[in-house]
Amino acid sequence: MNHARRFAAECVGTALLLSVVVGSGIMGESLAGGNVAIALLGNTIATGAALVVLIHIFSQVSGAHFNPAVTMMAVLRRELPLPTAAVHIAAQFVGAIIGVWVAHMMFAEPLLQISAKLRDGPSQGFSEFIATFGLIGTILGTERSRPAFTPVAVGLYITAAYWFTASTSFANPAVTVARALSNTFAGIAPASAPLFIVSQLVGTVAAVAFFGWLFKEETSR
Repeated sequence: MNHARRFAAECVGTALLLSVVVGSGIMGESLAGGNVAIALLGNTIATGAALVVLIHIFSQVSGAHFNPAVTMMAVLRRELPLPTAAVHIAAQFVGAIIGVWVAHMMFAEPLLQISAKLRDGPSQGFSEFIATFGLIGTILGTERSRPAFTPVAVGLYITAAYWFTASTSFANPAVTVARALSNTFAGIAPASAPLFIVSQLVGTVAAVAFFGWLFKEETSR
């Protein structure tokens, strides 16, 4: 597959995802009248729905990873060579930042921002570990049993994980970095980002190891 097309798919797909995450957060907060639960609900529904659509749109070009953790999963499973993975990851970070800027422009927010929203503590890091572990498990499990259901499963899992994790389930290093550049409802302070990213990467490795073992085909002797 042409690397230029892969870069374009991952970059545009991730940009659209972040414009949804940040834009729906701004919209939800502005319409919720101070009710944080309603704002989060609007943010959640938009994000989960968009994921289903975006994965369907871009999966045939790049696999629709939109997430360095998912690309890392493919590398660990030897499904993606390192040069191609590097293209994916670069596109994801570039696209994520562009997506944040797109959301800012749509809502007449200052383009360049730094989030002041701290998301600190062991519970936040553990939440990101669980969120990412579950996301990778969702992908590996559905691709094994019902591949056509994977986009819907990912959207449903992220929708649920927004609510059952204390961190609201970033589960994505590129998303984490980009959201640090938005001082809006969806933001995360740069000082909080390293804990999230490390937890996401550890969650990815743990999920690949566990589900690789769980789904390993038994060889008959």
